[in-house]
Amino acid sequence: MKVLTALTVVFAGFSSAVVAGECRGDQLDIQFGGDVTRFTVEIADTLDERALGLMNRDYMAPFSGMLFVYEDPQTVSFWMKNTLIPLDMIFIDDSGVVMRIHENAEPLSLSGIPGGSGIQFVLEINGGMARMLGIKVGAQVRHPEIDTDLAIWPCGT
Repeated sequence: MKVLTALTVVFAGFSSAVVAGECRGDQLDIQFGGDVTRFTVEIADTLDERALGLMNRDYMAPFSGMLFVYEDPQTVSFWMKNTLIPLDMIFIDDSGVVMRIHENAEPLSLSGIPGGSGIQFVLEINGGMARMLGIKVGAQVRHPEIDTDLAIWPCGT
């Protein structure tokens, strides 16, 4: 209980620190309930990078993640083969709206995790962070990979 409380205090300090401004390829902002949280992200935008994902890593820093980028919206499904840490998977459409969240995916599981159809981006973050930060379906995401003409919350705003 003490560890969770300490983590909540640490995380709370970061959630409101983001202000509108420049978008960078290594950062992703999520806006929900009046709060904005910034993650430092690695991009997986090729078939090989998406296939490898976060496999074989035993740690990921808080407020870090991997953004999977697809050329077009599509039906996606993930699994946790060779993934050693629990992850939250946030499925995002082409306009930057969170459509589905799968919390605490089980490490090493071969079970499919469906993301649904019309998904163009998937953000993987440490398991439990989406709930801790209050990220919900309908949240808005800002990143340079999201087409400015389609974005609900475009870069630069």
